[in-house]
Amino acid sequence: MPHRPKHWPKASYDPKYDPIVDAGPGHNRDHAPTYWIGTAGTPPEDDGPVSGDIDADVVVVGSGYTGLSTAIHLAKDHGIKAHVLEANTVAWGCSTRNGGQAQISSGRLKRSEWIKRWGVDVAKGMHAEVCEAFELFNDLIGSDDIDCDPQTGGHFYIAHREKVMAKLEKECAVLNDTFGYGSRILSRDELHEKYVRDQEAHGALWEPDGTSIHAAKLAFSYVRLARKLGAKIHTASPVMGWKTVNGVHHLTTPGGTVRARAVALATAGYTPPGLNEKTKHRLMPILSNSIVTRPLSDEEKAGCGFQVKSPLTDTRTLRHYYRYLPDGRVQIGSRSAITGRDAENPRHLELLQKGLYRKFPVLEGIELDYSWWGWVDVSHDMMPRIFQPNPKQTIFYAMGYGGNGVMYSAQAGKRMAQMVAGEGKDLKLPIFTSQLPSHGVLTPFRRLGQRMAYPYYYLRDEIL
Repeated sequence: MPHRPKHWPKASYDPKYDPIVDAGPGHNRDHAPTYWIGTAGTPPEDDGPVSGDIDADVVVVGSGYTGLSTAIHLAKDHGIKAHVLEANTVAWGCSTRNGGQAQISSGRLKRSEWIKRWGVDVAKGMHAEVCEAFELFNDLIGSDDIDCDPQTGGHFYIAHREKVMAKLEKECAVLNDTFGYGSRILSRDELHEKYVRDQEAHGALWEPDGTSIHAAKLAFSYVRLARKLGAKIHTASPVMGWKTVNGVHHLTTPGGTVRARAVALATAGYTPPGLNEKTKHRLMPILSNSIVTRPLSDEEKAGCGFQVKSPLTDTRTLRHYYRYLPDGRVQIGSRSAITGRDAENPRHLELLQKGLYRKFPVLEGIELDYSWWGWVDVSHDMMPRIFQPNPKQTIFYAMGYGGNGVMYSAQAGKRMAQMVAGEGKDLKLPIFTSQLPSHGVLTPFRRLGQRMAYPYYYLRDEIL
């Protein structure tokens, strides 16, 4: 095997990358130009690209929150030091492009929808799981190893129209009466007086558990912790080929072949279609845009009335997620283009700006310091899976958070580590015992449905 450089030449960020049509996410591409990358400081050291053939107990594919949590918990809980393979730079995908909002959820379904799908007993089990997950997340970000600027205060689910309040009130009752959770309804006046002057708001459902974090600082802290515990993180090492011989997985990278007894997949919305048959067509990647303003003036701060820095989400189907940042800026995001090819179309940015102006008219025309987009890993049934598709094969995956992975990815990594270590037999909830549903070869054609659905969502959310 010829000698490889410590680091391959950095490739430029590709704004048009599309996980459905592109063969892979690239090779050593730079990060997207997000606020998080721009303000996180120097990225942590990694172990460089694979530079020869390697034998490993476990390979984790993907160095985002889930992959890093898996490596951390393999080492902490099971004494297994994994090798993490990352196609580009550390935490290149969802983990440095999200809104930095940790909520007490593990997918896109509400508690009432859990009950409808699985019954009360399973729904209570799911609730216990996400409560445990939030405790784990809090323990992590509260430790000396993690520096991510946490901003607590709960999650505010804000009614963007008056007619939505009745649904929020019913959901609040379910949360409190069935699950014993201390949520409550806020009127428009109380919301404006004590929390935020969102001019669209007709009230809100408040959940006690909601924390805002600095997305890249969290990811970079996970990198440092994983390596401190003995994991190796190989950047610029995309998996270009995969074959299994006598139960050993041979993963081909540009710098050499990694042979592993188990593989844990944590590639989320950036999962290449050809990575493995177990993940092919199991997700519908959805683009989400995000912008960050310049720092607000005193007059603008007064007009917005931010008294919290914790997560804010509105009730649109294609929801807006927004927050007041510690340095006095406003961040807001929402769904965007259908395809990567159309991602740079200025109309998507204009729609997001209009959403900001409706909520905070005092910010109309404000200069933007950051604008970016990224792919959200939406599963076909709106819930994630942490799963071993075939008990005879040592392949595992954790993905499908639907935009709610900042918090639950820590727990998902812990659960996947349990499964890899052969200690997951007691995990009986549906997200652990069933695979991500597939639409097979029809998955790429679901974009035709998106093109019809988005105008309908707008009609339902804004007019009907």
